[in-house]
Amino acid sequence: MPYFPLVLVPLAVALSTVFYVLYGLLVNYKAARETGLPLIVLPVDCGNPLWLIVDRKIVQFMRRIPFCSGTFTRFNWRGWEIWDRYRAHEELGDAILLVTPGKNYLQLCNADAVSDIFQRRADFLRPPAATEMLNVFGPNVGTTDGTQWQRHRRITASSFNEHVNQRVWVESILQTTSLIRYWSSKPSINSVATDTRTVSLHVMSGAVFGKSYPFRGADGTSPSSNEDSSSYGEALRIILDRCIPLVVLGRKNLSRSWLPKSFRELYQATLVFQQHMTDAYEVEKQAMMRNDKLENNLMTSLVRASLAKVDEKGSTTASRQEGLTEEEVYGNVFVFNFAGHDATANSLAIGICLLATRPDIQDWIAEEINAVLAAVQSTESSYEATFPHLPRCLAVVPFYKFETVRLYTAVAIAKSTGPKPQPLKLGGHDVLIPKNTVIIPNYSALHTHPRYWGPNSLDFEPSRWITSDAPNTQQPAPSHPTEHFKDPAATRNSPFVGWSGGARSCPGRKFAQVEFVGVLVGLFRDFRVKPVPRRGEDDGMARRRLLQQIRRDTGMRLLLQMLHPERAVLAWRKR
Repeated sequence: MPYFPLVLVPLAVALSTVFYVLYGLLVNYKAARETGLPLIVLPVDCGNPLWLIVDRKIVQFMRRIPFCSGTFTRFNWRGWEIWDRYRAHEELGDAILLVTPGKNYLQLCNADAVSDIFQRRADFLRPPAATEMLNVFGPNVGTTDGTQWQRHRRITASSFNEHVNQRVWVESILQTTSLIRYWSSKPSINSVATDTRTVSLHVMSGAVFGKSYPFRGADGTSPSSNEDSSSYGEALRIILDRCIPLVVLGRKNLSRSWLPKSFRELYQATLVFQQHMTDAYEVEKQAMMRNDKLENNLMTSLVRASLAKVDEKGSTTASRQEGLTEEEVYGNVFVFNFAGHDATANSLAIGICLLATRPDIQDWIAEEINAVLAAVQSTESSYEATFPHLPRCLAVVPFYKFETVRLYTAVAIAKSTGPKPQPLKLGGHDVLIPKNTVIIPNYSALHTHPRYWGPNSLDFEPSRWITSDAPNTQQPAPSHPTEHFKDPAATRNSPFVGWSGGARSCPGRKFAQVEFVGVLVGLFRDFRVKPVPRRGEDDGMARRRLLQQIRRDTGMRLLLQMLHPERAVLAWRKR
């Protein structure tokens, strides 16, 4: 008899869970049904951090069970949009409401409505849960709203200046020159993702902290960087790869002795990264106080902008209102590393593999690089004298980068209706979106729907970003006066939102473009790349196989990336 109540505990927990799920679904279904939009009912909240840890494994298991495939296995896992593309919206309409026990999620594939949401910043806010991970080291431009966001935006935007772009150019050329020397010394390589992460990390280290490190290849045979670079890079990698426990438990709780070893390693990684930022902050602050000549990097710019407010107002209190606190500096530096390192590295890996399938684009790039640089070595080129005078590369980088981002957008920027319902115009009709609804612009659908991109919307076709009166738009003359890049920012309500939209568009957009130009110059001036053919394949078959591999193997972890990049085996050869 004394053990009888213990038997009831699991039963009570199970019944409570069932009740919670059914009650949550009922409440959210009732609110969603009033919109008149197509509904998809899911038994698990797709934004639940615990579900995000196991969703792919459970869905893959259920797909093996007969008769278990359906809406759950199609829509209730992280990254389903990249596989489904625009098909769900083609079947159900521009707006689809996913009803779950926790929240309702509005998946949106309508350029006008998405643009309206981005413009109405006061009505549609960033959901706190979606940005919590970015708040680990302090408030920042990616997690604040209202007047606080305006303050962060003003200071961080001024930090992305031409001096920083010069540093990005130098580091990109330096790192990529070593990278191509390493890659071309081998018969083949399968370390594209690993090596581009190293390049991106070192570019970020130079641009953010003013520290330059030699490139080290995946097998460690190229020049070794020192421990400072390794500890900083390893700490950042661990934080990004294990972000979900960090969000669920918080930094301090990760140090508990009873938690798994991987959690304690994550805690140590946050300490290492914090110390790296603190050391850099103190160095810059002391240099400013001594009136030393400062380097041009993002940390210097942030510290300069923040401390300048102290001088103007004459008090620390005023600086907290007008400048950035030390914690806020750390928060923004982490966001720069998150967006500028991980997202850029993933896009670089995907983009290089895509370019390996297009030898014509590689030749187009090389022709102009050599025409502009002539006898000047890439490592001796300057940002001011070179970057603005590469019209084809300036077009190629946008459409190479844009076309890569169009097909493989790193992450969607979610919005929320907040505590009250919000009206939204959809297809000429006003729809009242219920309160606390998470709105997800379905980038994968927006960027591939034939309505916006034509019948070849799923193809990697960089020339779609170029307008030209030349007879051959695929390969126009090097400096053809009628060739123009179609900037989506110049188009009202553009369906392309790869760098977000409205006032909250990515402040580091040019930073990324300068880095990509530098990478193109370093890689393709003297070299070309192709996939290594397997037995029985010719080069054309190998390119088609690689393209299919990219499409099948790209999915979500923290951000969109190739899940098994080591399967892409490439060969670099001298032109």
